[in-house]
Order: sequence, then structure tokens, then C-alpha cells
Amino acid sequence: MPFPLDHEFVRAAALAADGSADPSAEFIEPHRALARRVKTLVAAYRSPESALHGSERAVAGALTHLRALRSVQTPSGLFAGGDNVQSPPDSAFTVNDVCDAHVLAAGAGPELADVTAALAEIAGAATASLLTGGVHTPNHRWELSAALARLHRSFPDDRLLARAEEWLAEGVDIDADGLYSERSAVYASIVTNPALLLLAEVLGRPELVDAVERNLTATLDLIRPDGTVETVHSRRQDQRQSFALWPYLPHYRLLAVRTGRGDFARAARLAAADGIHDPDLLAQTLLTPDLARPLPAPDPERLPRDRYLPTARLAAHVSATAHTVVYGGSDVPEHRRIRSGLACNPTFLRLFAGAAVLDAVRLSRGFFDLGPFRAAETERLADHRYRLTQTLTSAYYQPLPKDRRRDDGAYRLVDEGRFSAAMAFPDRPQDEVSHTTRIEVDLRDDGADLRIDISGPSVPWSLELTFRPGGEPQGAVPLGDGRWCMTTEPLTYRVGDDEIQVEAVVERGEPLVGPDRSDVLRYDPGQDYTVAGGTDATTGNRVHLGGHGPQTLTLTLRAGSPA
Repeated sequence: MPFPLDHEFVRAAALAADGSADPSAEFIEPHRALARRVKTLVAAYRSPESALHGSERAVAGALTHLRALRSVQTPSGLFAGGDNVQSPPDSAFTVNDVCDAHVLAAGAGPELADVTAALAEIAGAATASLLTGGVHTPNHRWELSAALARLHRSFPDDRLLARAEEWLAEGVDIDADGLYSERSAVYASIVTNPALLLLAEVLGRPELVDAVERNLTATLDLIRPDGTVETVHSRRQDQRQSFALWPYLPHYRLLAVRTGRGDFARAARLAAADGIHDPDLLAQTLLTPDLARPLPAPDPERLPRDRYLPTARLAAHVSATAHTVVYGGSDVPEHRRIRSGLACNPTFLRLFAGAAVLDAVRLSRGFFDLGPFRAAETERLADHRYRLTQTLTSAYYQPLPKDRRRDDGAYRLVDEGRFSAAMAFPDRPQDEVSHTTRIEVDLRDDGADLRIDISGPSVPWSLELTFRPGGEPQGAVPLGDGRWCMTTEPLTYRVGDDEIQVEAVVERGEPLVGPDRSDVLRYDPGQDYTVAGGTDATTGNRVHLGGHGPQTLTLTLRAGSPA
């Protein structure tokens, strides 16, 4: 007996596919986009819900795109284009879609015989390079392995399976909290989770489904009220971006159907709340029919709730009034550098209060230009209380010992942590200068209480609160260019019927500086950015308050509505 279908979901998926699968258009696109269009056109041809069902135009469009795709396939079988030259993993993305399109086309009858043959030719030309090729990011292993498994599915070859198993033998890089090593919503949803689900199916490896389920479980409490997923802890480029929930839709939906989990069903509904716009979903429903079955009943949202992820040092507290995130998991304090692949975002707090959103709270200190506060330690003091700590240390260097001196003065060029010079720094006695910042955060149902303690030598500091555009800070002094100065007077940021109220009190040290101190009231990204003329500064409505340490400041953040 066939399973019941969620016809509304399938029709919406078909509509999204039809919107991107114009078979009459000529596209000059990268290889990955060409392969995705072919897959979408073949799925539309196969689906009774599509306007292109059985259409000769869909077949002709697919052949046009296939000719373009074959033209960018190099003699190695890898595809030209992009900044990764002769890249097996980048080509694997394309081959995955080519192989899925082959499965769909091969089951459609003689009308798609030419499409099937062209897909087989492209896949065959890429096989040798994917079989021996390497990778350069964690998620590439699983994307490449999925391509090998898909090639085997359509063109059986035990060497393909053996190579995929060789990659999998390294172990899936998922931590105790359910986060992959890159901690990236983009790569979890678009690469790793779909790749592991495919590998589980083709290789008969159910433990790979377990990994996906653990990642989706961890993600549940990272879903923000605006329909995005928290990314501040990511080690990839999405750490500076907002990332929508909808790419998680097929995975939450599939596992909700297969396991009956109501919390996953709720997440799937949230992911589709603004409609279905992913043109690839139609092909996925044909390749994985369970995806088109009706969802189980969703669980109601549980409020309030807390989640702390020790491996990322990230906490979230969610209530009916506020959604607050505290983060202290940057890699920069340990590695002492800004680098692609490290978690570098200096935002340590966010607060959502309906339409009023405090996107980022950051703290700059004028200490040897070593950059903004990034916690090196995070302690969970109680269920809702956290302490973030960073101690910065720099040094002044003494003359070299006699046995380390050179007559020619040609000493080793060494990086001492903030500066490089031909001075053989490790061989010199040094006088250290230290600076410690501690931030205690007490999460409440209506916001958060912060206590910021800055100790060490007297240095300027500036706390920056970046509010999402839509309102204007009331109670602060405008500085121009989307910036304001906050004093000890209360601040209100209101958007529609929602607002965030902020109040600051100096417990120890000098008073806060006034709006005339532009030299203090600024965000400083640190020399790792400025030496290259760059920045990681936020955009939006930025409110600054600042002073000179040593100093202790308390800050109250409250979500509410106008009286």
C-alpha cells in the first residue's frame, strides 16, 4: 500500500522548481549551478505536480545546460571555475547533482535517453579524479564521499565504495554537543547533513543518520525568533552573517517523518513558514519519497528554556519575552591570530525582543592594539549565569644575553604574538604587561544583567551595542554616521510595539566619557585587521559607551513593550 503524501508540500516544491527551471533561457553560469538546473529540469519533467511535467521543452533545456556543463569539464574530468583550481571537492558538488539527475532520468523512459547518456558521460569523465582526489576543509570529506557513493549507485565500482569508506574511517567530526568541527550552519545544512544521509543510505551505515539527528537536535535551541540560525560561534564565513533556517527543512522533515519526533516537525514547519523557495526540494521528494509524507504533529514550543553548549561555549536563554545568546568560544585567544577556519567573531551577547533586536555587544580595549574582547575562558556559574574572561599579555624585551649576541646583528625574524621583527624575541628576557577583562552575565526571562570588570593598567575602553535597523536610540547623544553616545541616562531602542531598554552604572573607576571623546567611543578591530586595511565592524545603529580602566560597570538589558 502506498504511503499518503503531503500534496500541499509537493505542490509547493514543484512551484519552486518551476520558478527556477526556465527551459527556454540561455544561462552562462558556474558548473555547480548548471548541474543543479539540469537536476531541477529532470525532476520537473518527472513530477505530475510540475508545469513542465512530460515537457519536451524541459528535455531540450536540460540538454542545453548539459552541453554547457560538458564544455567546462577539463581533461582531468574536474570542472573549471572558482578560486579552487582543479578542485575535487568543488567538482564533487556538481557530480552529486549529475548523479541524482541520472537516477531521475534513467527511470523516465526513452524520452530522456539523450539526457541520461550525457549525464553518464560527464559522471564517467569525473570518476578517476574524484576517486584519487583530496580535500582541504572538513566538510569536503563528506561531500566527496557522497559523490563517490552516488557514482557507485549509478555505475557500480567497488573502488568507489572503498575510497568512500577510507574517508569515513577518519570518523565524523561531530562533538559531544552535536556540532560539527566547523560549527557552521551553512556547511551543516548544505553539505554535511545531506552528505551523511546519502552515505547512510547507499552504504548501509545507520550511525551516520544518528550523527545528523544529533546535529539537528543541537540546532533546535539555536533557532532564533527571526527565522535564522545562530552563527556567532561558527568557524567559517557565516560567523559574520545571518543564515536562514530553510536549508534545514528537508533534514528536519525527513527525520520527523521517520522518527515521529514532534520537535523536528515543529522545526520543519518553522523552516517553511515563509514558503518553500528551494528549487531542489522537488528532486529530493522524488529521490527520497519519505520526504513527501505528512509530518507528525509538532510539539508545542517549551518556554522558558536554556541550552548551554560547552564545546562552543555558547548559551541561549529563550522566553516568551526575550531570546538571549551569550558567547565565549572564540579560537583567537588560543591561536593569537585571525584566520579563515577559526571562530573570530568578537560578539559576546545578542538579544532579541520581538522586532527590536540587539544584534551585537562588543568591547574594545586600547591595549597594544590586540583587538576586541574575546573570551579565553567561559565558566557556567549557575543555570543562568556565566563568566567570560580574557587576559591579554604583551611584553617589553631586554637586551640579549651575551651568548645569544651576534657580531653581524642578523637575528632571527620572529613573530612574538603581535609584532614580527628580526630580534630573536624568544632569546630575550622580557617584562610582561597584562590586562584582564571579566564579564559576568546573568540571563533573565526579560533580558540580561552584565557586570564588566576591567583591570590592569589604565587604558581606554568602549562598549559597542549594535541594534538592527528599524528604530532609533532614545536617550543617547547622536554622533552621526549611525552612531550614538550613551551616558548613565537610560537608553530605549524601540521598533513598533517592541523595545529594549539599557541602563549603565559605573561601580568603580572614573565616570563614563562624553560624546566629545571620539578617540574613545569607537570600535577597534585590532591590528590583525587594520594592518591590512580591513575590519570586522558591524553595521546598524551603533551605541557606544566608554571610559578609562581600571573600571567596573554594570549594564541592564530589558526587553519589553511601551507602557
